[in-house]
Amino acid sequence: MDAKRSHDQAELVQIKQDIASASKQQLSISRALEKKEKSLANTKSQIDQLKAGMAMKRAEMGTDLIDHLTPEEKDLLSQLNPEITKWKDMLITCKTNRIETETRKGELETNLSTNLVRRKEELESITQTADSQMLPDGLKFKRQELMEAKAAVDEATQQLKRVVDSIEDLTRKTRDIKNAKDELKAREDNYERTLQDEAKELEQLLNKRNILLARQDDYMKKIRDLGSLPSDAFEAYKRKSIKELQKKLHKCNEDLKQFSHVNKKALDQYVNFTEQREELQKRQAELDAGDEKIRELISVLDQRKDESIERTFKGVARHFREVFSELVQGGHGHLVMMKKKDGQVDDDDHDEDGPRDADPEGRVEKYIGVKVSFTGQGETQSMKQLSGGQKTVVALTLIFAIQRCDPAPFYLFDEIDAALDPQYRTAVGNMIRRLADMANTQFITTTFRPELVKVADKIYGVTHRNRVSRVDVVSKEEALDFIEHDQSHQTE
Repeated sequence: MDAKRSHDQAELVQIKQDIASASKQQLSISRALEKKEKSLANTKSQIDQLKAGMAMKRAEMGTDLIDHLTPEEKDLLSQLNPEITKWKDMLITCKTNRIETETRKGELETNLSTNLVRRKEELESITQTADSQMLPDGLKFKRQELMEAKAAVDEATQQLKRVVDSIEDLTRKTRDIKNAKDELKAREDNYERTLQDEAKELEQLLNKRNILLARQDDYMKKIRDLGSLPSDAFEAYKRKSIKELQKKLHKCNEDLKQFSHVNKKALDQYVNFTEQREELQKRQAELDAGDEKIRELISVLDQRKDESIERTFKGVARHFREVFSELVQGGHGHLVMMKKKDGQVDDDDHDEDGPRDADPEGRVEKYIGVKVSFTGQGETQSMKQLSGGQKTVVALTLIFAIQRCDPAPFYLFDEIDAALDPQYRTAVGNMIRRLADMANTQFITTTFRPELVKVADKIYGVTHRNRVSRVDVVSKEEALDFIEHDQSHQTE
């Protein structure tokens, strides 16, 4: 009895598991049904699009060819088109219903074969093996479940039978609609062949008409080439024979040979040359007008250029005076605008640092010159009179003046202090330090002098060992020691 009881309990657990698996399967079936419904909606939208495309194609069909049909054929075609549309809609509806019914049939068959039949067999086996006296409540419960399963199987069987009948009915309707559609399609193809034959015949008639029109134009051209004939020409030669006319024609041709040296195209050439001359004269007038406008534009641009140069020069000249007085104690310098007209030549024209040649059109050209004094007495305008260090000071002054007028994000100087005296190196270093602090500008310099090293924020040392260059960050003391050692080595 205990063994039987444990066996029944194991079967009860198995039944509960089957019920749980059936619930899961029902959930998966419901999810699959949702997917099928979504797919059905997409299919319906595609069907609507296809219907719209069919309507457009149907509207395009027969637009030009319908005009060639007889009234009876037009009436028959107008009667058949709505009928074709109705049958096509019915065919699409039947196909959709058939797909839904087949889907439902497959689900019911799956449920019947996988769940209900197997469940019925299990319950019957449990009923046969259960003891009515030992487990009355369990047997009653299992019998009830068996009865419910049988009812569900009967209901599913009836539903499946109804679905099969519906499928057969829809299949029969689909077959009838397809036959009707094929018949209508055959009629439509027959009408299309008739229309194509008529279109080919019409095309042949049009080609023949075009050939006749071309011949007519050719004959009219030949008549025009003959020129105007006198009014009595037909009366004078009407009663003459063919031989007399041929002799007359031969004589006329012999007379025309005497004028064979005359250029027959002279009149046409004269007309063509006259038209070309008028076109060239018109083109010349357009080019003259364009040239005048271009010259006006050049004049306006030159004026704007001069104004821009004047404006920029004033700002740079003001900063040039300030920077030069800061770099050279007791000295002064300023930029000047030297003017020169065409034909004037001075001594500095052939110098490398001198101004350029004058403009070939004789306009007044302006040139930038420099007047500096390093001692406070006397000024010089020629860069040849300055030493190398003084030229460097003037160049740096111009660079710093431009920097104050139009600052750049960074400047890269390569040994700008090589030719400077110590006092000028100190002044240049202090100015770089002030400009770096005041403006958002970075100065990168290479040097072998201590003056620029003392005002630097960060110092990099470049060494060369074993044919490899190496860059390291060094302190200010290490940099000064290196420069001092290098200078002493150069002195030795």
